[in-house]
Amino acid sequence: MDLYTRVFSQPCFDINKKVLDRFESLAEDDFKEQTHFFHGRYENIYLDVNKIPELKIIVDAAHENAEKILNIKQEKLVSGFWLNSMASGDVTTVHTHDDDDELLSCVYYIKVPENSGDLIIIDNKEKTIVKPEEGMFVFFTPDTLHEVSKNESTESRLSIAFNFGLMRA
Repeated sequence: MDLYTRVFSQPCFDINKKVLDRFESLAEDDFKEQTHFFHGRYENIYLDVNKIPELKIIVDAAHENAEKILNIKQEKLVSGFWLNSMASGDVTTVHTHDDDDELLSCVYYIKVPENSGDLIIIDNKEKTIVKPEEGMFVFFTPDTLHEVSKNESTESRLSIAFNFGLMRA
């Protein structure tokens, strides 16, 4: 697999708008968990998919792409996902996703204002900058170092991150 694979979803703007509208209407107690508190914000926001039913379309598309990339049937894959809302001035620190037995990671972009931060993938001290677009999936190996540059926009950016692994018997 390449360092990263970009796969654009089917027309996504209606789904993204619905997800964004519902996300913005949620209250603090709607979130199951928030983790990774860095630079004054939680980088990972966990949410029951039923709080935003339109997320299921994005989750299903991520699973379809993971199946193709990994050449593993969807029914053998399990995933976890979280939202990442970056306000103006926010960054996401350098990290990997290889905590357990993950096989593949990805990010999907819901709202991407101009200058709201680039995905920076670091491989052997070489940096690849990915300019995100709404409706874009970026897949990469879980041990890939990556970060998100500062949101220089006056608006928030919203994305969903995923980890995929094998279902345990």
